[in-house]
Amino acid sequence: MVITEQKPFNEIVSHLKKGEKIFIIGCGECSTTCKTGGEEEVLALKKKLQEEGFLITGFVVPKAPCIASHIKSAIAKNFSQIKDSDSYLILTCGLGAQSVIANDRLGLPAHIGCNTLFIGMVGLDAKNFFEVCSACGDCMLEDTLGICALTQCPKGILNGPCGGMAEGKCESDKDRECVWVAIYNRLKDKGRLESFFKIYPAKDFSKHKKPRHKVIG
Repeated sequence: MVITEQKPFNEIVSHLKKGEKIFIIGCGECSTTCKTGGEEEVLALKKKLQEEGFLITGFVVPKAPCIASHIKSAIAKNFSQIKDSDSYLILTCGLGAQSVIANDRLGLPAHIGCNTLFIGMVGLDAKNFFEVCSACGDCMLEDTLGICALTQCPKGILNGPCGGMAEGKCESDKDRECVWVAIYNRLKDKGRLESFFKIYPAKDFSKHKKPRHKVIG
């Protein structure tokens, strides 16, 4: 799940021209879950913009605008409204926004309505989002039984706790358990302590070289 936050209304409006005709694009997956660009949020923003004198030509909430086929279909189905628009206002993560721009046939300006925060795990209440993976391309979860030290440790330490750890607590946050203590306890509970004493080499960040591209097949 890509976690987003909607930009402040004043910031969004600051990029718009008075009387601008706008077509809004939301997201039926991540932004809907984050309540930043689902239909409810799109309609709420539409109402506020209209109250400020902007003309909203229409809106669409594709299931996953980051998938090219989804956004191309959404644009095609709403082409007449989009053709009469001056710009897009996109309430998605950066992936969705760039997908809209890449698949737009009219070359309309695109205004970005959300900030992309991190890749997150969604809590059971669908209100809490947790960053648990850094997408480093060199996963160590097999040895740590599903706890990513690169992400959970503020220093990204890969070989046991740092010297600042005290009584099992993180040096950066005294109310937080050191991730390497959590890893140790989980390994001990599962009879896998030998993995704790494994020396992990520095991350191969060539696998994290940007921009990345993956071809299947």
